[in-house]
Amino acid sequence: MSENFASKIDRWKFNLFPAYRGSGARVVYIADNYREMRVKIPLNWRTKNYVGTIYGGSMYAGIDPIYMLMLIKTLGKNYIVWDKAAKIRFKRPGRETLFADFVITDDELSEIKTLLENCKSVDRIYNVELKDKNGKVHCVIEKTLYIAKNVK
Repeated sequence: MSENFASKIDRWKFNLFPAYRGSGARVVYIADNYREMRVKIPLNWRTKNYVGTIYGGSMYAGIDPIYMLMLIKTLGKNYIVWDKAAKIRFKRPGRETLFADFVITDDELSEIKTLLENCKSVDRIYNVELKDKNGKVHCVIEKTLYIAKNVK
């Protein structure tokens, strides 16, 4: 998929939102259907910790809202989506810009909708890897999201 004008505008607005801007991360790509996104977390004065590597808080804050946003946009107003839990595992220090790719497939959306036909809510787990430009994993974050039908 490619970005269209509307998803580019959304990307710019998202990057200007103060809570996200403070993380030091930047959304660099949003597919026009919100099923793919890409984030970069540069090593710079805003993200650098005391020992000169990317601060773990910047790593987490940079990826924190992404899957929730994607599911809200792709499922629509008939569903409620909330972040519920997270686990983070640092594998190696971030000494350069790190990237994370997010994808939601048709199968994933279908499974969520099918499960919610018989259940009040579901928890879905998504794993995010922060990688350098060579594909080496520096951090793995597990996100648990709560999803329910909006019964208003």
